[in-house]
Amino acid sequence: MIRIAGGRVLTPTGLVEADVWVKNDTVVAVGTSGATGTERVIDASGMLVGPGFVDIHTHLREPGQTWKESIASGARAAAAGGYTALVAMPNTDPPIDRPEVVEMVRRAGEEAGLVLVTVAGALTEGRSGERPSDIAALYRSGVRLFTDDGDSVGSAEVLEEAMQVVAGLPGAVVAQHAEDVLASAGGHMHQGRVSSELGVAGIPASAEYGIVERDLALAAVTGATYHAQHVSAARTVEMIRAAKRSGASGVTAEVTPHHLTFDESSLSTLDTDFKMYPPLRSAHDREALRDAVLDGTIDVVATDHAPHTAAEKDVPFLDAPRGVIGLETAASAVWELVTDPRMFFEVMAITPALISGLESHGKPVEVGSPANLVIFDPDRVWAPEVFFSRSSNSPYRGRKLTGRVNLTIFEGVVTHHLDGSA
Repeated sequence: MIRIAGGRVLTPTGLVEADVWVKNDTVVAVGTSGATGTERVIDASGMLVGPGFVDIHTHLREPGQTWKESIASGARAAAAGGYTALVAMPNTDPPIDRPEVVEMVRRAGEEAGLVLVTVAGALTEGRSGERPSDIAALYRSGVRLFTDDGDSVGSAEVLEEAMQVVAGLPGAVVAQHAEDVLASAGGHMHQGRVSSELGVAGIPASAEYGIVERDLALAAVTGATYHAQHVSAARTVEMIRAAKRSGASGVTAEVTPHHLTFDESSLSTLDTDFKMYPPLRSAHDREALRDAVLDGTIDVVATDHAPHTAAEKDVPFLDAPRGVIGLETAASAVWELVTDPRMFFEVMAITPALISGLESHGKPVEVGSPANLVIFDPDRVWAPEVFFSRSSNSPYRGRKLTGRVNLTIFEGVVTHHLDGSA
């Protein structure tokens, strides 16, 4: 039995000061008095207690690139970041386009035992963009999110065919990495002021919003549920906002923590830890993203955790791979913008769990709810230097952050505690 004492707890009726008792994998009491026989007391005074975070967009690199990250190391990083569930992206080697690969990743997640590891299935065979994968078979294996993340489905005909299949599967979602490869070809950062000053080829915002505009039209025609991944441009935000206002209930969107924190000015020194896709855009774009989270246009914050080794990143900027890690710093970065506890847990846990169909996660704390929980200290000031991830390509390294995960509980077991115990 675990007693979480003195925290501010997110319950179905709002935030209350209460103790929480956990037995096995279930919350058994919430209040000022509860179950007897407590074996461990955790002091959560002044801290937030709520559902463990759910990352709808994680790159675990396994199978195929375990020198960057493994499922086990990614799960450890996730636990340190307050996560109890992840959706692993399918751009692995081999890609996750068959049920047997789904099962392989799922088993490795179970062996790690620190977080629920689910997967997104490739939308097209081999992520080639040429023909839809066996979406129905992947769905039967438990997949609910379908994407070729890392690449966009360029053919409208292929995407429409895939959307028609997804539309007939309850709870299934098409998630799109929106990138017009012709428009982005040869680019290394946002096409704007900084790229012009440095003389580096840029990627226009239209490479993103042009694809989203097409996809929204196809989703309306097919009836498929559509999720826009890692939104970076103000114009994309406007399109999503307009779609929602027109009644498109099956449209959702995500943004990364780093796109909420940084803009193109961070690239002035060509630090490769700020090279990512989509690229950091203008200050105007960043403010539009922040506003969109606060007004609900953007539904979730997802890490797009993309590990690369120091050797891979320690090269000239033009040669460096795109991507940054984010599992261990996401909650802190989001808290600096979203300081309303209910909204904080909505974008980090509740809504991501709904979109990805994870019924045992993202639940406000009440008697009978699953014991997938996080304790978050909103006042803890820290600067990340060392990571549990195998890679350390973080734009937050050495940056002062306010708010930090204190403890994570997955299925009733403490998987991370800031004091080092678990």
